[in-house]
Amino acid sequence: MSQPESNLSRRDFITTSATGLLGAASVLPNALDIRDFNAIGDGKTDNTSAIQKALAKAAETKGTIFIPGGVFACSTLKVPPFVGICGNPTWSYNEYAGPVLRLADPAVRCLLDITGAYGFRINGISLDGAGQGSGIHGIMLDKPDYGKHEDAVCIERCRIGNFTGDGIHLSRIWVFNIRQSMIAFNKANGLLFRGWDGWVTDNWFSANGQAGIGAYDENSSVTFTANRIEWNQRYGLVLKGGSYYNITGNYFDRTSGPAMALLPRGKGPTRTVTITGNVIYRSGAPHGGAFSDQYQSCHMRFEGVEGLACVGNTCDVGRDDGGNGETTPNYGIVVKALSNSVVANNAMHRGALKELVVDLGGHGQGFVLKDNPGSIHSEKH
Repeated sequence: MSQPESNLSRRDFITTSATGLLGAASVLPNALDIRDFNAIGDGKTDNTSAIQKALAKAAETKGTIFIPGGVFACSTLKVPPFVGICGNPTWSYNEYAGPVLRLADPAVRCLLDITGAYGFRINGISLDGAGQGSGIHGIMLDKPDYGKHEDAVCIERCRIGNFTGDGIHLSRIWVFNIRQSMIAFNKANGLLFRGWDGWVTDNWFSANGQAGIGAYDENSSVTFTANRIEWNQRYGLVLKGGSYYNITGNYFDRTSGPAMALLPRGKGPTRTVTITGNVIYRSGAPHGGAFSDQYQSCHMRFEGVEGLACVGNTCDVGRDDGGNGETTPNYGIVVKALSNSVVANNAMHRGALKELVVDLGGHGQGFVLKDNPGSIHSEKH
């Protein structure tokens, strides 16, 4: 079969690939530059209508809108199905840069509403909540039910921060992928999800007001790999009543509470979880306010779990950067009411201030707790 002619050169193809700079958007027939819809990136002009028109036009061909460098102020943008948003990311830890969508409306629920936006992709955009309003999310999917087919959304190379709600709020999500993004400085969770079938890989969850990653309603079947989860104010990662998780090769730092917590949801246990190869440093920090009980000052907390394999992780105490603040945590691993589970071969050199392993009992059949060597840290030298 003969191939249709195209004006896209091999060089343009490389620059517009998923790993490229996306700078040749004007060459692609279905990539629409928002400046052609009168969007102005001066940080002051309300671009809601202009960008919404670009999204609607892109939806006609299941296409993509391109956002150039600049700060584009707007209210909520409702994303249609099978539409992409792309830009050339140049953000850093402390600064938004490159293409920025900045919330300019304190009376909305979110900046990007992707409810019903099946097949949505966003690549290389900064989303700035600017501290607007109360409980406003960065990216929100909020469905009344799970629907008849997968959402299949992908968020990559984005910086999502300074929202008064969650950075990413996915309620009744079915298939999602979040990678190579920074989700930070949000007042609630970095990522809150209710649903299943996800991949969360190579991200930075930093300094969020609740958990870096939290699942409090029904949840299942997500792989967490190679994420840096740090300085979050309640938990690094908390899963309540979920199942089928692979938590591997992540770095947890200075969580105000447990770096990882697997907890029941009502009477429903968390089930079938592998936790291995994670580095956990100076958990149990006091920055998030008073703890619900003393055992929140720990690295890992497991309660009401069936089928847990927690093997081959390392834990260490520490203070804030520069040697300031309190040394934490008091406890290493806290376990209660586990069955058919193994917590073994975790290394805790300088692992806690009081106890390396706290066994609160109530276990069912087949629970193995052994060979978690380490030492109690003393401030005395």
